[in-house]
Amino acid sequence: MRKKITLRSIVIIILFVVFGFNVVKQTMAIKRINNDIAKKSEQLNEKKEENRKLQAELERVQSNYDYLEKLARERLGLIKEGEQIILPSEPQE
Repeated sequence: MRKKITLRSIVIIILFVVFGFNVVKQTMAIKRINNDIAKKSEQLNEKKEENRKLQAELERVQSNYDYLEKLARERLGLIKEGEQIILPSEPQE
């Protein structure tokens, strides 16, 4: 004996399909958001490490005059009073 497919059965099947589609869609959205959270967390950790290094350098500079002098000479090309800069000459052809 065959059962007739009623309008009620069709509506229930359609509801299950729509529900299943929404579950899959929401699951994919949650996965994407979790991936974004993981990436942002990694970036935050990198920035915290960079900040820690910069804080350490700042403390060194503030507490160590010799280090400050070394940075001024190397990065800014500054010299002490009375010193002279000697630059290599260009090779002549």
